[in-house]
Amino acid sequence: MSDVSLVGPDDGETIRLGRTRMRILEDGSTTEHRLGIGEITLAPHTEGPPQHRHAQHDEGFYVVSGTVHFTIGDTTHAAPAGTLAMIPPGAPHTFANLGDTPAVMLNTFTPDLYVQYFRDLRDMIASGREPTPESTVAVMSRYATVPATDFA
Repeated sequence: MSDVSLVGPDDGETIRLGRTRMRILEDGSTTEHRLGIGEITLAPHTEGPPQHRHAQHDEGFYVVSGTVHFTIGDTTHAAPAGTLAMIPPGAPHTFANLGDTPAVMLNTFTPDLYVQYFRDLRDMIASGREPTPESTVAVMSRYATVPATDFA
């Protein structure tokens, strides 16, 4: 029988990235790396990463609370709680919390490739390097992800 993972509300690996918190709920170890899941909390008035494209994984965002603005190419969508955004490989995207209250999203990675990105970003910040767009893109590049420069 396979091991089952239960992650309680105070469990999981918490990674703080400035005003953003990522709580890793499934790092792929239970799913044989088919799926990774995180909970992202964006503080009010917080921008996400530079617009980018993934080459090797799908990414899903389910807005649990607040409103998240997803920019897909040249179009920005306001996504209130209850909205699901599925981003296939190759689609340019980023997100932001433009509101006055925190926003929470459930974030999926299929396969789990991108979970390690958040750990690497945390380690970069802990080593004293600033999370600039350039340094963030350098970390992204380790995980088949590139900036969407045609929409920058």
